[in-house]
Amino acid sequence: MKISCCWMYAIGKYGYPPSTNNMLKAIREMAKMGFEYIELEGFGYENLQQVINSISEIKSICMDEGIKVSNFAVLLPDIISTNPKIKQKAFDMFKKGVEASVILESPYIWIDSYSPPVEVTKGSLLTNELSFGKQTSIRIPNNFSWKLFWDNFVNSIIRCTEIVKSNGMSLLIEPRVGEVVSNSDALIRLGELVNDEHFGVIFDTAHLHAQKELLPLSVHKLGKLLRYVHVADNDGRDNRHFLPGNGNIDWDSVFESLKQIKFNGFFATDLEKDVNLEERFIEMKHILDSYAQKYSF
Repeated sequence: MKISCCWMYAIGKYGYPPSTNNMLKAIREMAKMGFEYIELEGFGYENLQQVINSISEIKSICMDEGIKVSNFAVLLPDIISTNPKIKQKAFDMFKKGVEASVILESPYIWIDSYSPPVEVTKGSLLTNELSFGKQTSIRIPNNFSWKLFWDNFVNSIIRCTEIVKSNGMSLLIEPRVGEVVSNSDALIRLGELVNDEHFGVIFDTAHLHAQKELLPLSVHKLGKLLRYVHVADNDGRDNRHFLPGNGNIDWDSVFESLKQIKFNGFFATDLEKDVNLEERFIEMKHILDSYAQKYSF
């Protein structure tokens, strides 16, 4: 089993997004926890530019520590903007991020499913604030057209896929509660429209369980689209990211389904902020190692 340390470790310990110095510290700490693979992330224009500026140093640290990047998140919510100027600015930066990341030799570039242009009346959207277990209320603007927004969204994902593919990688999208594609059926629909073998899905167990999905069935529904797994547990009501066993996901059924579709990708430790963060991530690695032995991953 290929186990990767999610960037949630860096976020949970150093804030969102972490500074350049803290980002480099987090990478070294991930290696010391025993991970052979890690995730990396650049969020927004300023933080992504900081990552780009540090890419050679990041590569050097990874080589020194004997770790590899399994997935690099280039997160620019403006790529789905319906404003052409804003969208083009985001794509110019997205391309810079993808091109710079080639040095990391990651097989994947990852994006979120992002929030639609709604008005928040209570709480916050994940695109704006990375916090879990909170309730959000919204209203739809009077001039909103789902069809126009969806067509624009699909066009953006196709463009992202083409940029990533031209640089020798594949694009992954992560479904998240309350975002544009937040369940397996929406992901399947998007996959059919993108229609490219270089496009795939992050199977995020916590987000999909909070969406009331039957996870073993979702594995089979997604099939070949499923390229990567974010592992975390919750109670199926609140979108929390706990250790397996601290929620009510039936993990044996999930791993059995993944085995049935011959999944051989990465499993990433996707835990939320905790006072004993390093201990929790190490414990998660041990839990995944035990499932790897049980199901011969």
